[in-house]
Amino acid sequence: MSELFGTLSDGTEVHRWTLERAGTRVEVLTYGGVVRSVQVPDREGRAANVVLGFADLDGYLAHPEPYFGALIGRYANRIAHARFPLDGVVYALEPNNAPNSLHGGAAGFDKRVWAAQPVADGVRLSRVSPHGEEGFPGRLEVSATYTLDASGALRIAYEAVTDAATVINLTNHSYFNLAGSGHAGGHELRLAAARFTPVDADLIPTGALEDVTGSRFDFRSPRKVGSGYDHNFVLDKGVTDVPEEVAELHDPASGRTLTVATTEPGLQLYTADHLGEPFAPGDGIALETQHFPDSPNRGEFPSTVLRPGRVFRSETVYGFGVR
Repeated sequence: MSELFGTLSDGTEVHRWTLERAGTRVEVLTYGGVVRSVQVPDREGRAANVVLGFADLDGYLAHPEPYFGALIGRYANRIAHARFPLDGVVYALEPNNAPNSLHGGAAGFDKRVWAAQPVADGVRLSRVSPHGEEGFPGRLEVSATYTLDASGALRIAYEAVTDAATVINLTNHSYFNLAGSGHAGGHELRLAAARFTPVDADLIPTGALEDVTGSRFDFRSPRKVGSGYDHNFVLDKGVTDVPEEVAELHDPASGRTLTVATTEPGLQLYTADHLGEPFAPGDGIALETQHFPDSPNRGEFPSTVLRPGRVFRSETVYGFGVR
């Protein structure tokens, strides 16, 4: 089901698509591919929205930087010094997180209005990112398909093709709060990652893959998340052809659980310590499935290069339950 959600200053309409199945109700916007709401029940059967967002389009336009629920691209996370080499050419990007590029630049995929078409149990968003958009090479045809499966899990499947060599790294930037409100630091997290990528003062990976054993980065057994995280974890499974479960988030008070399965090799844990009004620091937890930050400058990291004749595919599944 689709309905008008708002209108941009240039007259472009933004629509809201509502998906409902097996007790899960999800709202997706054509603006930025935003997951605006995910309604799921607690252990008593009471439904609540478990992602942060706004009631109207003006809220998203007024607060762009937290990227609430947005589809991130062309390159999720950071690229050092807003530049990268590819096939002997150095490409300059928008340094919107000076001196680095963050989440595709100042006008990344999260600021674009996507074309929408219905599919079975969901909606497919698509757009063409022209050559040179935010500095990235190649004309990129990209889609993200949001569906609910028979269990009520939200599945996001990304595809892209290009006419010239480029780099691509797509993710969803939802902030989860399984209680429905309040501080999320008391949620318990299990994460199948024995290593993470340590970063410098600008949150750029040093290139090391560090063992989590005995550190605050060890979530291999469930424990409270707390605060102070904006780090990429190296998933034990690596890149896979089909999504494999890598994480579980649990709110002891409501009983709600979130599982994350993905084809991606990394997951960025962000505890939202810098959120501002109308939210507060720590009100949500982002679990961004991805390739690693700054991979275009790190030959030792899994490659994010997409070439003509190849199809980029990535898939992440968010499952909901109670215990």
